[in-house]
Amino acid sequence: MARVIGVRFRTAGKIYFFSPGKFDVKRGNQVIVETARGIEFGNVVTGPKDVPDDQIMQPLKTVIRIATEEDRRTEEKNREKEKEAFQICLEKIRKHGLEMKLINAEYTFDNNKVLFYFTADGRIDFRELVKDLAAVFRTRIELRQIGVRDETKIRGGIGVCGRPLCCHTYLSEFAPVSIKMAKEQNLSLNPTKISGVCGRLMCCLTNEQETYEELNSHLPSVGDTVTTVEGLKGEVHSLSVLRQLVKVIVKLDNDEKEIREYKVSELKFKPRRKKNEVRLSKEQMRELAALEKGTGESKLDDN
Repeated sequence: MARVIGVRFRTAGKIYFFSPGKFDVKRGNQVIVETARGIEFGNVVTGPKDVPDDQIMQPLKTVIRIATEEDRRTEEKNREKEKEAFQICLEKIRKHGLEMKLINAEYTFDNNKVLFYFTADGRIDFRELVKDLAAVFRTRIELRQIGVRDETKIRGGIGVCGRPLCCHTYLSEFAPVSIKMAKEQNLSLNPTKISGVCGRLMCCLTNEQETYEELNSHLPSVGDTVTTVEGLKGEVHSLSVLRQLVKVIVKLDNDEKEIREYKVSELKFKPRRKKNEVRLSKEQMRELAALEKGTGESKLDDN
């Protein structure tokens, strides 16, 4: 076991472990630490706690110091310098005619490196651009190509729910999202209905996935034959997953058919069979495949 604190370097970014060392570090403090990118200014989001060694990326580095007022002023100056660096990089991109979209500029705390994040459809030869930027800033330059989900995480925005985007507010890591989740939750497979601001499948599809899997496991499938509490045979017409209700088309004694609603506990049926795949056109399949593309890990954090 090792005594660690959790430090975050950007809003909703990944949490990295550091040893508090001789300092009495508490949640809410700001600290100066050494990372793979250099000396960084971070916010303590989890106070000292004991963590198993196998959960720590070695070597575990120690906090250099608790941030001072001078450190905070330096951090504020860096944020202002980033705005200027962003504009300079934009001009250089236009000068070289590169097909890339600049998203953000970021200084390390010690000004030892300037990172520029961008998106592009393919690979970009930015060697000449790096030379120009290095001549202007006279420090190490790093250009990092990120995905559209990372772009949205940096920029933020409002989702279709009317709330700030999850990725920009609290979601520290992207979870893989698949079309199967939308099917399991009986959502429309219309790409415009299940895609987020980034143009990929909405991250919130993962929020209720386990619940829907559990609830669906207790229900028959649409089209299954069931036996009702009155002993009538019928075919499943529709389901209310959250309420655990089933509408059944039952055949009465006079050969008439009627739709009745039952609690799942009032029905007898065979264990749920695998759902038939939804029939989609080739165009729909291409659109849905595009939504799934790039819904894995973030390329933004690399400390």
